[in-house]
Amino acid sequence: MAFDEMKKDLMEADADIRSYLENSEEYIKLKIFKVLMGVLISGAQFMLVGALALLALFILSFAASFAIGQALESNFYGFIIIGGIYVVIAILCYVFRERLNEPLLRKFSKQYFD
Repeated sequence: MAFDEMKKDLMEADADIRSYLENSEEYIKLKIFKVLMGVLISGAQFMLVGALALLALFILSFAASFAIGQALESNFYGFIIIGGIYVVIAILCYVFRERLNEPLLRKFSKQYFD
């Protein structure tokens, strides 16, 4: 009798473990889907806003170059000045690139662990 009860308890434990594993697997699949979709949506939004911002920056750069060029009576100098400003900005971004990692890690870890 004790053997039959033990066998019954082990069979119930086996069924509980299988149920737990199946539910855990489904939870992990849903969690991965949520994280991947969050990253995909964030990336798409970033690309869209970034593309529009770059287009606006491109047009404004041409306008500023021509305006400076007219003030200096040489479009060449206007384009050189604006190009130099972008080179300085690029160098500053390179120098401070480590500081850019922290906000990105914070944003994505918040998204992953929520």
